Amino acid sequence: MTNLLVTGAPRAGKTTLISTVISKLNFGVVGFITTEIRENNIRTGFTIETYSGIKKTLASKKNLESKYRVGRYGVYLDNLNSIVSTLEKEINDNMPKLVVIDEIGKMELFSLSFREFVMKALNQNKVFGTIMLRDNDFTKKIKLRSDTKVFEINLQNRENIMNKIEELVRCQKDQKLNV
Repeated sequence: MTNLLVTGAPRAGKTTLISTVISKLNFGVVGFITTEIRENNIRTGFTIETYSGIKKTLASKKNLESKYRVGRYGVYLDNLNSIVSTLEKEINDNMPKLVVIDEIGKMELFSLSFREFVMKALNQNKVFGTIMLRDNDFTKKIKLRSDTKVFEINLQNRENIMNKIEELVRCQKDQKLNV
């Protein structure tokens, strides 16, 4: 399988694309989705939730004491590291066909264990995820990997790319099962 990553500007629909494709698949996955925390229709933070149902706060405007910050958000590094440990165990126990990583972004990259987890999953050619649009050294190396296909989405092409990715995931799944 080739790793499949989606990138694009904030609010382009990356997480929605991932969730929609995963909901149409008929096989188990291990991984997580990142969602917004909203209070009175204002974004105040982000949660990270595994497909096995574990949900933790990733970052919040209320986390003023964190030394790990992205804009006005303080990152809960311990929560992220706990999720990574859970995912590593789930991968070892379940041997999934697909590892969902939403997202390889600034907040997540503060964690060394997250970076190591991403590289291990990429090396197994099982990743379906999102990656930040603006690169740093780490994300640039990922995007340049020969075993990784990156799709840049926007509001105009999102539906077409979603259909293409769904087809690729299904084809790769079938090839894996026929081996």
